[in-house]
This record gives sequence, C-alpha cells and structure tokens, in this order.
Amino acid sequence: MKSKIAEAIRMRYSPVALLWTDEKLEQALQFKEGHRGCVISLLCNAAKGRVSVADRRTFGCTGGGVGLGFGKQYASFPGGIEYYISTGNPEFCSTEVGRKIAETMPELMDGERYVESPELAKRFLDALPIIDVPTRYVVLKPLELVSENHEPKVVIFLVNPDQLSALTVLANYGREPNINVVAPFGAGCHQIGILPYREAESDEPKAIIGLTDLSARKNMMGMVDRDILSFAVPFKMFREMEGNVDGSFLRKKTWAAVIGEGQR
Repeated sequence: MKSKIAEAIRMRYSPVALLWTDEKLEQALQFKEGHRGCVISLLCNAAKGRVSVADRRTFGCTGGGVGLGFGKQYASFPGGIEYYISTGNPEFCSTEVGRKIAETMPELMDGERYVESPELAKRFLDALPIIDVPTRYVVLKPLELVSENHEPKVVIFLVNPDQLSALTVLANYGREPNINVVAPFGAGCHQIGILPYREAESDEPKAIIGLTDLSARKNMMGMVDRDILSFAVPFKMFREMEGNVDGSFLRKKTWAAVIGEGQR
C-alpha cells in the first residue's frame, strides 16, 4: 500500500500500519514472554522496515499491554500505577515484595512525577478507553508491505516539525471546524493505540499527535532522529487525507520552499 502523503512530505521513515490479526507472522520482531520492553521500539523498527508483533504475553510492559489494546493490564501493576506515574509509593516499597520490585523499578519509590497526585492520576487512568482487541496479535508493519485488500486500524507517521505541520494542515484541509488534530497526555503506546482506536469509532475522527511521553522518548533515543513525533490517524481518516493530497498545498510553492525543493 503506497502513500501519496509519505511521498509528498518526503518522509525518512515508512508510515506504519497497525493491524489486528489472528495470523501468525513468521520472523516478525517480538518481545520474549516475560521480558520487559517498550512498544515504541517496535514502532521504530517497523518505521525502518521490520515487521513487529505483540500478543497478550509479549507486549513488553504494562503500559504497552494497555496501549495496544490487551485489556485492563494496569490492574496488576505492583504498588499501583497511579502512584508510579505521580508521587510514588514509599509505603509499598518498604515491604519485602516492594523492595525487590523497586530494585528494578526505582521510580516506584518517588514516582515519575508526570501527574501531580495519585488521585489525579487515577482519574486520568479511569478515563482511558480500555479495550480488549478481538484478535490474538497486534502488528506494526511498514505500510508499503500491507496489501490493498487489508485495512489497518491505524496509520502512524513518524515525522519532524515541518512534516508534522504539513500533516496538521492536511488533516484540517477538507473539514470544519478546525480542531481535527489533538495532542492528548498519555503514554506513547496510548497515543498510537487505544486513543486512535477510540477516534476510529467517530464519524469524523481526529488525528493524535504522540511521542510526547518522556519515557517513550528516552526509549527511542538512538533509534530515530531526536526531533521525531508520531502522528496517528484511524484508517478512514488516512484515506480521507490521501484523497486530499492532489490539489492541496502539498503541490504548491510554499510547501516546496519549506522542504527545500526551491534550492535544488
């Protein structure tokens, strides 16, 4: 599946298709069961051409399981995820079990401090659109490797500021009102999974700007350029945007100047 958008905005990295499937994919990149990993590393590998996959035993971390749509994984987070992302849980860390966990997860003691309080964090977590996908696997695949008779759930662009600007303009090109792109707080995996999944249910879905999660940005260091953000769109919005490329600003001189064509 080719993308006019990717060609027009001169993407360095392939757009990534997120698909739900029961099909076993041979030679796909996958975390080992019981081993910790970040879903964003799977995304980055897919953007560089490597098919990646996760299931209910190999999603890498609790947030990744939630973000990809494998149900209420936060319920089993030791010491409470609402404490982990806010002020920490020193009381739990003083127990024998807590001390052992804190050895490999030191943020559990003092918290990541991404949210002001456990109470506020809990309200954020309760509002997440938790879903249990109906398939065995969630696949992250370079878009060009997806056949035309398959429909991804989400298409994800990894883009620099100029490309992000172009995608934002294109997302609003044929619509009203002008709020068709949002940047909600959440984990990097929420921003490519459950948040665009929710948008896909809307008559006029919005695009999700992501990789604003500092932990995700730390995990992707060295894998892609430092100035990269994600731009995730439900597939029907992707089709809409693709149909608007010809005749839009992407064929005009201002965009050509922004990407440097006028100096070649």
